[in-house]
Amino acid sequence: MTIAPALPHTFAARTRWALADTWTVTLRYLTHLRRAPERIAIGLAFPIISILLFGYVFGSAIPMPGNGNYNEYLIPGMFVQAMVFGIAGQSVAVAADVARGIGDRFRSMPMSPVAVVSGQTGAEVIYATLDLVVMAVCGLVVGWRFHGSVGEMLAAFGLLLMLRFAATWIGLYLGLIVRGPEGAGTLTPLLFPVIMISNAFVPTDSMPTWLRVVAEWNPVSATVGAIRQLFHNPTLTSADASWPMRHPVLMAVVWPIVLTAIFLPLAVRRYQRMSR
Repeated sequence: MTIAPALPHTFAARTRWALADTWTVTLRYLTHLRRAPERIAIGLAFPIISILLFGYVFGSAIPMPGNGNYNEYLIPGMFVQAMVFGIAGQSVAVAADVARGIGDRFRSMPMSPVAVVSGQTGAEVIYATLDLVVMAVCGLVVGWRFHGSVGEMLAAFGLLLMLRFAATWIGLYLGLIVRGPEGAGTLTPLLFPVIMISNAFVPTDSMPTWLRVVAEWNPVSATVGAIRQLFHNPTLTSADASWPMRHPVLMAVVWPIVLTAIFLPLAVRRYQRMSR
């Protein structure tokens, strides 16, 4: 049986309590990452290998208008792919904690009831920042460049982290409802259609009409289109593209907010129900 922690009496005290406990849990997960360098190595190796594979193997087979550089079209899609795959990593980590009974131990401690889920999300966003730095360096090596201002560059990386923030709440919720880390691991293949049915790697113009509609309303396509626009990389957006593709920056803000608004309360409610 778990013991419910005593809540502070005022809103300000509860907020300070929640923030302090969230930071403690965030440090816990970051410490685990530091002590598991193989996870960091594998996590960083996948996007690097993907950049090299797509850039050098598929890049020569995909024509670009004029003398366009396919890597400048590709790298924004690779950035977004790495953010979306945070769903799988988060779900596996959460499912493993649940299987080991760590959640039960947290719930028996006098700590904020939202600190565990928010702390895990905070750690994932920090890890995602490291991921983006490594990918950006790799992209520069293979010929990708950003041509906008520093402000536009920071805005693009901010949109990527917004997407990762939303993705971690999705992964957290899924990790709480699946049975064990093995079940969470099966989610990874399901993310590939989400990435592939988008503008991440090829223009949507070449897709069948019904698939093009799905791809252009995909949250992945919005973020990819937005950061291509902010980096001043090739967008290959046609004049008859759908509304989200003509306003990618706006949709790259709206989609993460919508997804977070859906999955954050679901994850918190699911975590709290587990203690009953």
